[in-house]
Amino acid sequence: MNYPFEIMSNTRKPGILINLLIPFLLAGLLPALCAQESDNTVSKVNRFGGAVTIQSKGISTIPNLTLGKPAIVFDMAVGRKLTFEPQFRFALEGKPWAMVFWWKYNTQVSNKLRLVFTTNYSLSYKAMTYYTSIGTSQEIIRTTRYLAGGFEPNYQINKYLGIGVYLFYTYGIEEFITKNTYMVSFRPGISNIPIAKNTTARMTPEVYYLKMDDNEGVYLNARLSVSNRNFPVSLSALVNKPLESNIPSEYDLLWHVALSYSFGGNYIKAP
Repeated sequence: MNYPFEIMSNTRKPGILINLLIPFLLAGLLPALCAQESDNTVSKVNRFGGAVTIQSKGISTIPNLTLGKPAIVFDMAVGRKLTFEPQFRFALEGKPWAMVFWWKYNTQVSNKLRLVFTTNYSLSYKAMTYYTSIGTSQEIIRTTRYLAGGFEPNYQINKYLGIGVYLFYTYGIEEFITKNTYMVSFRPGISNIPIAKNTTARMTPEVYYLKMDDNEGVYLNARLSVSNRNFPVSLSALVNKPLESNIPSEYDLLWHVALSYSFGGNYIKAP
């Protein structure tokens, strides 16, 4: 997660609990890389894939947090119900923006209801100017760390209409950054909108409440994506508008467009 308004202060070492929790979360990679078997006779289909996305403005997991300039994002995913999904974000000029290591568990409760549990450990990078004792300046990149967890129930009403809720929490490990971030989102979705042969659009309006330490706000967000089932490149756009907020931001109206190339498929673990 990349916060555009971090406040510097004296730093303290993270607590023992955090130091113990990070290796525990990293250990979650192992089950995701292995085939997840529920019986001894049937091989389970897993998936491996990813995407490369070029964005006009780098957009974070929470839409109102942005890099503010063109970015490129690399996504990967491996697993079945439990997936490991690392994400690497860079400014288009090549400077690192963030690395997010997602673990997601998907469970299909019924034909219409799906639950997704998520957690991640992320590193955020920010370029800063450092002035030496002799008056010269040097650019350095500061790294900050975050732990996050989320819950996302999704209900598909029919082929075209679905509704979802997203609950998300992030804890900032360093003392000089935003410590506690809460997000509650309502996401209806309209999918399979016909555009042309084999080409469809998906529209996802969203209303979400965001609290970052002592600041809070309510936002309206809308996403539109267009894709072709026979072509790996898709186009998307996003608009984000605060309805009422005291969270500092450079943008009253944030928008961006993105072009994505997707790849991957299914595989079965050899016996």
